[in-house]
Amino acid sequence: MAVKIFIDQGHNPGSINGGAAANGLEEATINYQVGIYLMNFLQNDTRFAVMSSRVSSTQVLGTNSATSLQERVAMANTWRADYFISIHCNANANPLIRGSEVYVYQIPSTAAMLARAVLDAITSEIAIPDNQVRANPNLLVLRATAMPAILVELGYLTNSEDAALLRTKQFQFAYAIYQGILHYLNLP
Repeated sequence: MAVKIFIDQGHNPGSINGGAAANGLEEATINYQVGIYLMNFLQNDTRFAVMSSRVSSTQVLGTNSATSLQERVAMANTWRADYFISIHCNANANPLIRGSEVYVYQIPSTAAMLARAVLDAITSEIAIPDNQVRANPNLLVLRATAMPAILVELGYLTNSEDAALLRTKQFQFAYAIYQGILHYLNLP
């Protein structure tokens, strides 16, 4: 039986739940491409079934931020995914803040164990600081999903070092997430 992974490429292109932008990068664009790379890794591994929230780079989910998030959760829950992985980029008013972090609904949890494996893989594959696994029960995609869910903040668009990584290492970020999933599931 294949492990069902739902990939949510966070945010939409444009103004409806559009996400952050800085240093010439748009979050929705990076999230989409990293998600496509991750989907390709999983599709080429017969141990997985995969579905993504955005099937094209121009697709807009929902009519506002709330309905966009609800639609993503409903897709994963209806498909009965085993795991939900939401891909994001971070932003901060302080341009010196950088690093990768992964959010979960609560710690300890199954999701937190998956999050730790994914974050370890990212920080070993890419030279980016480890900002830890963090609980955030307010995020709808973490609290309304019927399966273990993680929200991966790849790096900070507002930090020039992270922005350079987000611009040039999208394939490596996706590969690291894939490797983290394999490690968590104890698959070779």
